[in-house]
Amino acid sequence: MVNRRYYSTRTGKNPDAVRFDLPMLCRLFRDIYLEFRSNDYFQEAFGYECVDEGEVPGKLGGDIEAQMFRTLRKPNLWQIQDKCVNYSEDDFFDVIELLHDWISKPIDGFHHSFANCGWHYHTFDKKGGQKEFRDKINDIICDYKDGYELSENGEILELAEQGLDLLFEADLPSYDPENVEKRVETAILKFRRYRSSLNDRRDAIRDLVDVLEFLRSKIKQVITSKDEGDLFNLANNFGVRHHNEQQKTNFDKGIWYSWMFYYYLATIHACLRLIEKAEDKNP
Repeated sequence: MVNRRYYSTRTGKNPDAVRFDLPMLCRLFRDIYLEFRSNDYFQEAFGYECVDEGEVPGKLGGDIEAQMFRTLRKPNLWQIQDKCVNYSEDDFFDVIELLHDWISKPIDGFHHSFANCGWHYHTFDKKGGQKEFRDKINDIICDYKDGYELSENGEILELAEQGLDLLFEADLPSYDPENVEKRVETAILKFRRYRSSLNDRRDAIRDLVDVLEFLRSKIKQVITSKDEGDLFNLANNFGVRHHNEQQKTNFDKGIWYSWMFYYYLATIHACLRLIEKAEDKNP
């Protein structure tokens, strides 16, 4: 299918082109789900019907609805193609993440031709199926509300604010996998997760500041002492790292936490590159 923006969308003349509402999102998802199911991408998980053997269960066993409830602790979500058009937002994203865990691309099997029974597969590519599923799902959820994406780990994340997405995509210079790269990655996930709370976002900022603290001795060697101190003033004075009566807490946290997060993420990128440059000059 051609995926491009047509005239009224490109020219801003279609007021309904910018974002999907939830009912339309669920309808679009239904088509995607049925496409993958008809192409046997859920055969490994769900099993199949055979004219000779009857119902052949997959990895989830014979009661998929029960397995869905066991995992999500929610009733009335199965069958997906029947129920999804009435899903709540939370239901929708729960099911998206669950299907990402369950999907796998059929690779090898045999075609049972009797009574046109169909393909019965025994070899599957889980990562390949998940990648195709993410691509299809991300093509629609990016246009829901402020935009979301299904991550490689199968989590629903908020899209970066426009113009700042490169901060999430850019690789950090290799420095210390456990104390820098992994901690930054964890902070990003904590901040971007669907329905992350203000406390989650504050913790994500604190995690980034802790990375800067770990790098502090190196940072002192590549910037002035005043600039080095200023890096921590924001977090120390606005109720992010410490807790005392001198700290400022009367501010719009929803807005300022976003700004602080991107500020510290960009600062880590910049400092690591300055450190890398200095070490290349003085090996």
